[in-house]
Amino acid sequence: MDLKAKKLNWRMLAMMGFTVVWGFGNVVNNYANQGLTVVVSWILILSLYFLPYTLMVGEMGSIFENESGGVSSWIGSTYGPMIAYFAGWTYWVVHIPYLAQKPQNVLVALSWVFFQNGDTIKSFNPLILQSIVLVIFLFFLWLSSKGINSLKKIGAMAGTSMFFMGILYILLTVAAPHLVHVHSATTTWNMHTFLPKFDFKYFTTISMLIFAVGGCEKISPYVKDIDNPSKNFPKGMLAVAIMVGMSALLGSFAMGIMFDSAHIPVDLKMNGQYYAFKILGDYYGVGNSLMILYAVANTLGQLSGLMFSIDAPLKILIGNADANYIPKIFAKTNEFDAPINGYKLTAILVGILIIVPAFGIGNMNSLYNWLLDLNSIVMPLRYLWVFLAYIGLRGLLKNRKLTANASYKFIKNDKLATFIGVWCFAFTAFACSMGVFPKNIPLFSKEWFFQITLNILTPLVLIGLGFIFPMIAKKTNK
Repeated sequence: MDLKAKKLNWRMLAMMGFTVVWGFGNVVNNYANQGLTVVVSWILILSLYFLPYTLMVGEMGSIFENESGGVSSWIGSTYGPMIAYFAGWTYWVVHIPYLAQKPQNVLVALSWVFFQNGDTIKSFNPLILQSIVLVIFLFFLWLSSKGINSLKKIGAMAGTSMFFMGILYILLTVAAPHLVHVHSATTTWNMHTFLPKFDFKYFTTISMLIFAVGGCEKISPYVKDIDNPSKNFPKGMLAVAIMVGMSALLGSFAMGIMFDSAHIPVDLKMNGQYYAFKILGDYYGVGNSLMILYAVANTLGQLSGLMFSIDAPLKILIGNADANYIPKIFAKTNEFDAPINGYKLTAILVGILIIVPAFGIGNMNSLYNWLLDLNSIVMPLRYLWVFLAYIGLRGLLKNRKLTANASYKFIKNDKLATFIGVWCFAFTAFACSMGVFPKNIPLFSKEWFFQITLNILTPLVLIGLGFIFPMIAKKTNK
């Protein structure tokens, strides 16, 4: 048997990375924030941030080709087990806001399947709707604790279908003015249409751009499955950067054709994906069929993502962290190998994040947008560890032996490589800090203060809990 036939090539790796990083929602959410000025923003982010990001991941993947733990392994090799624990903790705990929004996404998708409009979900009282969201979350948490994982496989197929439908949307919309002679909703296409105004409001939106392009390090555990990893892993990462760039730019042009860049619907983040496929169906005379198909696929994909994100990050934390930093009681598993006490802590944290905001945020559209913006603040915190690992790899003398004989280097000069790692780290931290300022609500209003308080406290509390666990472990792990 040819063992090479079992190996992944760089093209397969690139497709995996593209699917992990990119989705149609990234186009919609950032267009909702910036309109067509996002085109210039994409060019800046892709060239100054995402390209070096992917090439750093490519370099570390090729150097640590025998490590299966991804970022935690990289941090452990450069800074030691205690810092590796905090990297693993961050990777898990940033999924808490993500888990709080997944059931929201399910309800929005189902409302489009059954009612085929975006108004029904917005008419609900936020507290009632968030109570339903909590019930959905707890039900699927219970399913995960029982080892019922079949939905993950169904959802993976649905997610792949949804991903390719997003690509199809971009191609059909860009071609629509020529194929079916539709008129662009954005009437003015000139330099001013695309040039951002680099003011305070603009910088509060860049965390969403960072959120959109991050995550390629998720495929680093597959480096051992690649044929000639030191050569092909970096090549796959470069291909991911090119594909993401093309999708971001073409997708933004497509949104400009369909939605007026000067008058963006206020609920575009929540309902924009469904509006897009509904309008696309009108373009090509197929009614709501494309929208319903996308909504069904999105429902299954969101449920799958919910179960995967309940289970996988927690098991990565428990499995990769040094036992000196994780209390044994937290790592306790039930008969289905589910870390049951970890699930209970997840239920408490997610439950708080689902219910508490409903008391201070006035309507469902604002609540949805707030939680999405919160994810763009919290999720990129895990990218900081990627850059810290790279700084440690290239900037610390004791780690030079790891890179001395490396077959691939993003940049050969250690000082320049370290500087770029510091730049990406600082820019990510800056984007997250600017993201805490609420958007599209009256400045200094009661809701503005409520949102900014939650935006600051949530990451502080979630990360701060990680300092408690080693103290508990020290006292209880005998």
